[in-house]
Amino acid sequence: MDVTKDELTRLETYLRKTFGAASLEVRPQPKKNDMAEIFINGDFIATLYRIDEDGEVEYQLQMAILEMDLEEA
Repeated sequence: MDVTKDELTRLETYLRKTFGAASLEVRPQPKKNDMAEIFINGDFIATLYRIDEDGEVEYQLQMAILEMDLEEA
């Protein structure tokens, strides 16, 4: 099932509050309707999937951290 604009707004509000990141944006993924992309300060950081099983909806956030990114920290 597709992620709606209302869901994107609610998810963005939730994630901004949870991570304390006012610049966090949840954007629809242009090629997949059940997926969105997460950006902070304009940088892509994660994907968010909408899972609908047995009438229950959950959202899964997937974030990859590269070892070379840890060296910059």
